[in-house]
Amino acid sequence: MSAPAAIVLNDIETRFGERVIHQHLNLTVQQGEVLALVGASGCGKTTLLRHMIGLSRPSAGTVEVLGCRLDPERFIAQRPLRQRWGVLFQAGALFSALTVLENVALPLLERGGLRVSDALILARCKLAQVGLARHDADKLPAQLSGGMVKRVALARALALEPELLFLDEPTAGLDPLGAQAFVALLADMRKLHDLTAVMVTHELDRVAPVLDRVAVLADQRVVAVGSLAQVRQVDHPFIQAYFAAEVTPTKDEHGK
Repeated sequence: MSAPAAIVLNDIETRFGERVIHQHLNLTVQQGEVLALVGASGCGKTTLLRHMIGLSRPSAGTVEVLGCRLDPERFIAQRPLRQRWGVLFQAGALFSALTVLENVALPLLERGGLRVSDALILARCKLAQVGLARHDADKLPAQLSGGMVKRVALARALALEPELLFLDEPTAGLDPLGAQAFVALLADMRKLHDLTAVMVTHELDRVAPVLDRVAVLADQRVVAVGSLAQVRQVDHPFIQAYFAAEVTPTKDEHGK
């Protein structure tokens, strides 16, 4: 018997005033997979991610996560459900006045119900898991490189041992080596924590090594979903243009 789906989006419609972002959108994320959402800027990728997280609600349709239908009217009652996932926001969203250690310990204190001493011990373990040195724990976010900010944010997202991980542009702002190292870290964390993950990305080539499937948003819906190789073969104007642009060599500064 197959495992139940981790996330099911059914006939989603999203409107901002008269503007329709999603219409008749359907998507299923299987347990244990890493899925990327790709599409043109403004197509509603991050909005869709927010629907999955429960930070916003669609105008119509249903969102089921881990077998439960998200309901904004039951926000308090569904708090235990929301503790079963972690989120890595695009810019890290670290608290600037807190140290690295305090940032990671915060969810353990607020939602894990731990004593301060225990929360700090666990936070140090999470920082070690993502490859940060012990002396980094006392730094403030402003003292960190972009890659280190991502690692701290990942440690915080994994603090409560979530079943699901949501990532918004995880490699944005990283140089090629930094992006490669972070994707390798994601692969390690996936195995260590047995994660299901959904990410929004504009850098499909960078995150491809960790992906199982890709979902392409266009025409207000998901127009293709499958492995990267499968999606590349879909005969859709946006998909063909997207992958053609991805492999087009860039000119050097002299236009050659």
